[in-house]
Amino acid sequence: MSILTICIVAAFVTGYLCIALESLTKVNKAAIALLMCVVCWTLLMVDPYSYYPMIEGNGVIHHIAEVIEHHLGDAGGTLFFLMGAMTIVEIVDTNGGFNFVRDTMKTRSKRKLLWRVAFMTFFLSAILDNLTTSIVMIMVLRKLVQNREDRLIYAAMVIISANSGGAFSPIGDVTTIMLWIKGVITTQGVLSEIFLPSLISMVIPAVILSLQLEGKFDKAQNLPVADISQFTKVQRNIIFWLGVGGLIFVPIFKTITHLPPFMGILLILGLLWTTTEIFQYNTSEDDTMAKRVSDILSRIDLSTIMFFLGILMAVAVLQEVGVLTMLGQGLNEAFAGNYYVINGIIGLLSSIVDNVPLVAGCMGMYPVAAEGAMAVDGIFWQLLAYCAGVGGSMLIIGSAAGVVVMGLEKITFGWYMKKITWIVFVGYMAGILTYWVEKALFF
Repeated sequence: MSILTICIVAAFVTGYLCIALESLTKVNKAAIALLMCVVCWTLLMVDPYSYYPMIEGNGVIHHIAEVIEHHLGDAGGTLFFLMGAMTIVEIVDTNGGFNFVRDTMKTRSKRKLLWRVAFMTFFLSAILDNLTTSIVMIMVLRKLVQNREDRLIYAAMVIISANSGGAFSPIGDVTTIMLWIKGVITTQGVLSEIFLPSLISMVIPAVILSLQLEGKFDKAQNLPVADISQFTKVQRNIIFWLGVGGLIFVPIFKTITHLPPFMGILLILGLLWTTTEIFQYNTSEDDTMAKRVSDILSRIDLSTIMFFLGILMAVAVLQEVGVLTMLGQGLNEAFAGNYYVINGIIGLLSSIVDNVPLVAGCMGMYPVAAEGAMAVDGIFWQLLAYCAGVGGSMLIIGSAAGVVVMGLEKITFGWYMKKITWIVFVGYMAGILTYWVEKALFF
């Protein structure tokens, strides 16, 4: 590893530590992420020829510009998907679309609510995706739980359940989608063999967290908030099913059209926007202006978007300089043949850096074999889907769901690491053990 590469890694680690210590430094994590991104790319430009030796002269500058545009395009697709999903959920919530979901989940028992949140999030994230599901559930929780300390525990459960639920579905997480499209896992294989480990990785943390909740909600706190929307119940239900049903339709839209997922999100946003405008024809002018989607767009948390952009682009530098590939090769040499250990460590790493480039690096490093652990639906690929998905829950910035909930509920990195990380780790290891038992006894 060259000195320049070491400097890039040092810049990334320093930035990461500053993000982790946000509660102490009082500096917004988005600002640090953007600085980290620019510093890492600037360091790469100090001696670009060492990373692209086959390109001569000024051609390397053009090549790096193309590389940045490529990574920015990938990040942009994720960000547009995120913004579109957040806006759709905000529209549904603002216009009373989540009222019946809230009423269905409503209970005065704190522990019962935790279990309802856990299972609903778990299965919804397999149908939608863990990112969208997290946004939906946080919006519902805001209507059910007014006490911030209690809501933080529920929010942590949303992150855990969303990532666990996304791991056993081929469309539940970006990494499983990548592996599914690559053809190394199949729908039947991942559903039959990863479902139980994923369920265990959610149930065990739920049991532990439920012990931290006692008693019942105050009647006034847990009663439904009065509807401020002038829409009828039928109109609210139409908005809900158009929004949430549209999100379910996005993977189908991608399969049919082969367009990026964010295009499907924009389609649903356009339809929902138009529908709400039509419904608002008969409302008062003040109410109409309060519900305008353009007003809702102004309330989107841009700091979360900027943080996501900075993190994705900074990790892209590590990918470009070969750090992630070297790390994967080192793991392969150190633990040759023990795929449980290799994937277990990959899962731990996915809580630190984005799991997408980690999985992409693994897909490039390890060839698909005709039989054995590297075959389609082999131990390595199925464990990779589980570990990369569930492992991201160990730190709050280790997954898209965690980043979004962090922004929506203003959860600090330190609180999550102190209160939740060890709980996730117990469930994570229990899931791996469950998979090992499955393979030994049934498959």
